Amino acid sequence: MASPAFPVVSLALPDAGATAILGRALGHAIVRHRDDVRAHGLQLNLSGDLGTGKTALVRAALKALGVSGPVKSPTFALLEPYSVSSLDFYHFDFYRFADPSEFGSSGFRDLFGPGRICAIEWPERAGPRLPTADLSIALSVDGDGRTASITAASQLGEACLTSALEEFQASTAGS
Repeated sequence: MASPAFPVVSLALPDAGATAILGRALGHAIVRHRDDVRAHGLQLNLSGDLGTGKTALVRAALKALGVSGPVKSPTFALLEPYSVSSLDFYHFDFYRFADPSEFGSSGFRDLFGPGRICAIEWPERAGPRLPTADLSIALSVDGDGRTASITAASQLGEACLTSALEEFQASTAGS
């Protein structure tokens, strides 16, 4: 549940380009707050139906963080690891979890913490075993585009969201 200190921000993403702009802005925000991520870690939860742009958003963030190779969807592997800006970036997809207990038995919990960014698609499949996210992004179809509803649940999440919003709004002004 969102705290009054951390309101929900809703963004219209009229096309795939806007989703990529938001992802790049999130990547740049992570770089700006790298020291805090190094000290505390950062968790991004991405929810939404199939095809709403969760992987596209993470792909754009990873490219902004300097990943030059392919950024694959972790749907079949469950996890795709990257090293970016001297941080470990773990891109999870829990779509295939049949039960929340699978998160507990996977050993993935050991990958959360200082110096690590965990971007999780389908976090609801891990249930209450999953730590609280710093940022939660819910993507939904809106006509031909998407809507992103973003909630920060920590000071680091709020700082990253504020930075990302400033860049997103500057990049989409006049669009």
